[in-house]
Amino acid sequence: MGRTPRGQTRAKILQFVRQQLLAGRSPTLREIQHAFGFSAIETVREHLEALVATKQLERQPGVSRGVRLPPPHLTHGPMVLIPWVGQVQAGPLTLAIEEPKQFLAIQSRYPTDKLFALTVRGESMINKAILPNDLVIVHRQSTADSGAIVVAIVDDEATVKTLRIRRGRLELHPENPAFKPIIPEPDSVTILGKVIEVRRHLDGGFPSPSRGEGRVRG
Repeated sequence: MGRTPRGQTRAKILQFVRQQLLAGRSPTLREIQHAFGFSAIETVREHLEALVATKQLERQPGVSRGVRLPPPHLTHGPMVLIPWVGQVQAGPLTLAIEEPKQFLAIQSRYPTDKLFALTVRGESMINKAILPNDLVIVHRQSTADSGAIVVAIVDDEATVKTLRIRRGRLELHPENPAFKPIIPEPDSVTILGKVIEVRRHLDGGFPSPSRGEGRVRG
């Protein structure tokens, strides 16, 4: 049996730690080691350091090897309904956000009219712990800082990637070495928003809001 790709293992560790933290306890290194069957505890440290470096976890001040979830996970706002829209061509996707047929209930500190949700397909973002069938919560904005994870339209197709700005040009980079960066022409790319949260069901992922829709290419 082949080894689990490193990005997928790290994503599963993040999910395990996140569930433990949301339940009110911080898992020990030994608990993570035993949960994933690592032979060396140093492997756990390496994964946690990488998750902290990519800001998916934070160090907990005053606690030896303690970690916590970064905002917005710890910032709970009121329950709101946001559009859960499909992967369609550029114009219709914008329209679907403005006139949604289905909604998702979330707790958020962001204004409702600035948020929407999409389901991910593909494995290009696994090293950022974004897996196929994950649900991404997106803050609507037409610009983002270099290094942000964004949803963009390229040649009439929606995609989620890490934004890099080099010499004033937008580049969309995957977080999986098996995929190549997308370097579109300036007039062929539109940023729809910044990914602010990722959600996952452990029983196979979120269903699409309707058949053939609700997915963005990862």
